[in-house]
Amino acid sequence: QENVPYRPEHWAPISLNGYQEGDFSMTMGYPGSTSRYISSYGIIERRDARNTPRAQVRGIKQEVMKKHMRADEAVRIKYDSKFAQSANYWKNSIGMNKCIDSIGLVQQKQAYEQRLRRWQDSTGYLKGKLNLDSLQQFYAQRLNGVRTMMFWTETFRRTNELATRALKLINGMEVKGPKDNVKKQYHQFADNSKEWDAALDKEVLAVLLKNYREHVDAKYLPAFYKTIDTRFGGNYTKFVDHLYAKSMLMKKGKKLFFNSKAYKKDVGVNFGQDIMDIYYDLKENVGPVNDSIELQERYLCDAKLRMEEDLPHYSDANFTMRLSYGQVTGFELGGKPSGYYTVAESMVEKMNKAKDIIDYEAEPIMKELLASGNFGPYTDKKTGKLHLCFLTNNDITGGNSGSPMFNGKGELIGLAFDGNWDSLSSDINFDARLARCIGVDIRYVLYMIDKWGHADHLLREINAQ
Repeated sequence: QENVPYRPEHWAPISLNGYQEGDFSMTMGYPGSTSRYISSYGIIERRDARNTPRAQVRGIKQEVMKKHMRADEAVRIKYDSKFAQSANYWKNSIGMNKCIDSIGLVQQKQAYEQRLRRWQDSTGYLKGKLNLDSLQQFYAQRLNGVRTMMFWTETFRRTNELATRALKLINGMEVKGPKDNVKKQYHQFADNSKEWDAALDKEVLAVLLKNYREHVDAKYLPAFYKTIDTRFGGNYTKFVDHLYAKSMLMKKGKKLFFNSKAYKKDVGVNFGQDIMDIYYDLKENVGPVNDSIELQERYLCDAKLRMEEDLPHYSDANFTMRLSYGQVTGFELGGKPSGYYTVAESMVEKMNKAKDIIDYEAEPIMKELLASGNFGPYTDKKTGKLHLCFLTNNDITGGNSGSPMFNGKGELIGLAFDGNWDSLSSDINFDARLARCIGVDIRYVLYMIDKWGHADHLLREINAQ
């Protein structure tokens, strides 16, 4: 009540002593989920029907976003986090597919499944229940439906303001007005005009509509594609301009009386309904085999555990707290060692290339701070440099970002935030040779809090000074 911050009795002590290769490292956090017991057929679906469409659609969407963000600083600020969010699983999908193919993961799983078939034939375990041929057929049945559903999702969900509003409306948003008078009840969107840019938003939708048509079967095209052809001569830009100009959904503060004729004829409302009609068709296409696949995958996991009952097995991540321990270490790829840490100079080198690579642009103060050479107590005692990031062989997966990383004394040495390219298939297969967790060095964090943020009070609060 007095607005006094919580003061815990204990908190993680921070280490300024860094780490050496081979040192103990432990992470604790709340990852999403993994599917490491999934069949080869499930991996093929993940690669071809989920990752590939996601990467393709987000790639073209992000090109439009980058164009507008580079042209206008105000637009960049509005969309910076949206772009990062989109790029996150765009990179994940590309990286996972790269790893699936480079290490021959499908072939590895298929060879394992052949061994399991022979074991099942010899033991009779789950005879009449587990049937890998049936599992393959079930996945084949829904492959195109899942692929199309991914194109639908990446095209229409959370990609532009009009489609977002249309879907929210069709799927049941808050009703306002008198409860006892249906004719006076309405929907109304809050004014969020400061959160999006009309020119970017419209171009994204136009580009995605065209792309969707190029990648899905004609039977999964929403009805408004006929309008695009007949009324707008196949011009997606003109169709989108028409939607934004005419639909009540895009009018600031407009009350949408859903029992009125105007509402039922509204082009934006009809746009949303057409989209959802296709969604229901897709669900009907995919739904019948979902339970069968899930049951067969469970039998497959059961058989694996029984066949290897003398071996240790770990559980898939399932959104609950997960602890992983390992060592600080690099890896080799193509015979070249990666090293196990990066330093401030590497960041400055990238900033010097900002004219050629826009992703390396940064505020001048950042270059000044990282090029100073004087990092005080945050300097690594062995190398004499400011360490930025380091590698461990801890098991990290989506959702782990921000997890604390401790040394053998229980002291905080960093925060987990990513995996290397070659670990991006870890959701379905953990490769101890290549998978690495990338942590940001806590000394770098403290240096930025101190020299850039000038937040001495925070450092004192955690006894970091």
